[in-house]
Amino acid sequence: MFISSAAAMNDPAAPGRPPPALQVTGGDDPTVWVTEHRDNLRRLVREHGAVRVRGLGLRDRDTVAAVFRRFGGDLMTEREGFASRRDFGAGVYASSTWPPSQPMCMHHELSYRTEVPGLMLFACLTAPVSQGATGIADGCAVLADLPLDLVTRFERDGWLLTRTYNGDIGRSLAEAFGTEDRASVEAYCRANGIESEWRSGGELRTRQRRRAIVRHPVTGRRCWFNQVAFLSEWTMDPDVRDYLVEVYGADGLPFTTRYGNGDPIGEDVVQLLNDTYDGHTVREPWQSGDLLVVDNVRTAHSREPFEGPREILVAMAEPVGLDR
Repeated sequence: MFISSAAAMNDPAAPGRPPPALQVTGGDDPTVWVTEHRDNLRRLVREHGAVRVRGLGLRDRDTVAAVFRRFGGDLMTEREGFASRRDFGAGVYASSTWPPSQPMCMHHELSYRTEVPGLMLFACLTAPVSQGATGIADGCAVLADLPLDLVTRFERDGWLLTRTYNGDIGRSLAEAFGTEDRASVEAYCRANGIESEWRSGGELRTRQRRRAIVRHPVTGRRCWFNQVAFLSEWTMDPDVRDYLVEVYGADGLPFTTRYGNGDPIGEDVVQLLNDTYDGHTVREPWQSGDLLVVDNVRTAHSREPFEGPREILVAMAEPVGLDR
């Protein structure tokens, strides 16, 4: 059985409103509970963009993997990932490797791909001593708060992600594409709308243009859906950016974003995007055993800095092929 919190009646698009939270009681088996309540959980995610389940007692990876598969069906294999993460097999991963002292800014997972996760599943095995919350923000509300002229430009031009796979920063070719074979990587890029070139040092340089605003595949609502700010050079720590420019050059950064026509995106625009996200961000501290289900197209997520051990397992489910 479960008790639904009053938060389930709130409008998640309003700043500071948490998603619905369900408190499980009675010590039910987590896999059985999720199976019995899957339809209700999916309804809440569809209506509110996310749902948290507390009290499931998720304590080990095997149980979490079973819960993920029972809820999400066939789990996705990650491709084109940016930050490294441990792979536990069959679509279950650790959260991204990221310095605990640094925040991970708002983003929609893999929003630069042609096929994206419709759902993100998070499970907390070990809650951090302090902070470390996975923040969420409603992409429809963010879009509504952005200046009209900026929205119009992004709607017209889209956005451009450039990446350089140099073997030093971010994922290697094998981690990102599942292979180091050049012909296989090139075939993947052609099939997924990615321009690619091999540079003189053997590095792979890619460019992919994507829509910044998409319609939700179920509700039809327009959503701000991209990683323009998260993967921008202006979101980096200034000292890190200066170092990378010095080492790789302004045109050889491991990643950065531009308008879809190739024009640079100014630091002021990136700051505006991050500030708008922040105005709609809800942060709920993790408790060990929590399950968080997020509609990845509608809802962006982030990660606070933290202290102490933190173990979050992640899965991606219900792939969506967007018209990119």
